Amino acid sequence: MRHLIENFLEMMSAERGAAKNTLESYARDLEAYATFLADAGKNFKSAQADDIRTHMEALARAGFAASTQARHLSAVRQFHRFLFAEGLRDEDPSGPVSAPKPGRPLPKVMSIEEVDRLIGQAEHEAQAARQPGARMRAARMLALVETIYATGMRVSELVSLPASAAKPSQPFLTIVGKGGRERIVPLSDRAKAAIGDYLAARKQAGNETKGKLKSADFLFPSSSAEGHVTRQAFARDLKDLAVRAGLDAAKLSPHVLRHAFASHLLANGADLRVVQQLLGHADISTTQIYTHVLDERLRRLVEEGHPLAQSRG
Repeated sequence: MRHLIENFLEMMSAERGAAKNTLESYARDLEAYATFLADAGKNFKSAQADDIRTHMEALARAGFAASTQARHLSAVRQFHRFLFAEGLRDEDPSGPVSAPKPGRPLPKVMSIEEVDRLIGQAEHEAQAARQPGARMRAARMLALVETIYATGMRVSELVSLPASAAKPSQPFLTIVGKGGRERIVPLSDRAKAAIGDYLAARKQAGNETKGKLKSADFLFPSSSAEGHVTRQAFARDLKDLAVRAGLDAAKLSPHVLRHAFASHLLANGADLRVVQQLLGHADISTTQIYTHVLDERLRRLVEEGHPLAQSRG
C-alpha cells in the first residue's frame, strides 16, 4: 500500500503541482487510512464505502475537528480516483461517502469587565480631548461603541444610521436590516447621552469640518464615498482603542461587540426569542449559536436553586 501512496504523491506533484505541505498532509492522511484498513484485514483495492465511513467515524470519535476529517476524506477521495484512473480498481468507493458537516464555531465574546474597560477608555479620551476636532472624533467613537453595545446592531447598520436617530426623546431606534426588514430596538440612556455629547462636539467643531462632510443625512457623516463613517474605519479605530485600553486588539471587532450584547443579555435572563428579534435574525437557528450561554446559566440555576444540588452537612 505504501508503494501506491508514493505513486499517487508523485502524480500530485508532477501533474498537479501540489505544494510540499499539501503532499505531506496527503501522505500522513493516507498512511493513517492504510493503517486502519490493515487492522481491518483490508487494503486499498478491497476497501468499500462502509470501510471509509468507519474510518471517518473513528476520526470523529478520536476528537478530530470536522475540518480535519474533511481533509482526510478529500485525500482518500483523490487517492481512490487515482486508483480508478490507473485501472487498479473497477470503481471508486469514496463517491457515496458524505463529508462531515463543520460545526458552527462559538462566537468570540468579551466579558462585561472588558466591555467596561473599553467604554471607560473611550469616555476618558472624550473628556480629555481639548481641540474641537479631536473632541469630536473621540466623542464619535464613544457614541459608536455605546450604541453598538446597547443595541447589538450590525456594524453596517450602525455606521449608516440616519440623522433622525439622534432625537433625544426617541426611546427606540428603527433599524433597516438585511433584506430590507425593519426592527425596533431600545436605545439606552447611556447611548443617548453619548450621541448627544457627540452631536454637541460636532457642532462645536463645525468650522473645522465644514465642507468636509458629504451628507447631513447620516448620524455619523464623513468624507468617505458612502457619506458616512465606513465599517473598515470603525473597525480600525476600535482596535486602536482596544490597544489603549490594554485589551487584545486581535480578539476585538464590531461584530464581537454585537456578540457581547447578545451573550450578556442571555446570561442575565433574556429570552432567546427576544434576542433573536433584537439582533434581526430571520431564523432562530442563527441565534442558537448563543445556547452555550443558556446552558451555563441553566447549570448555574440548578446548582444554586435545586435542593438536591446543595451540599448536606
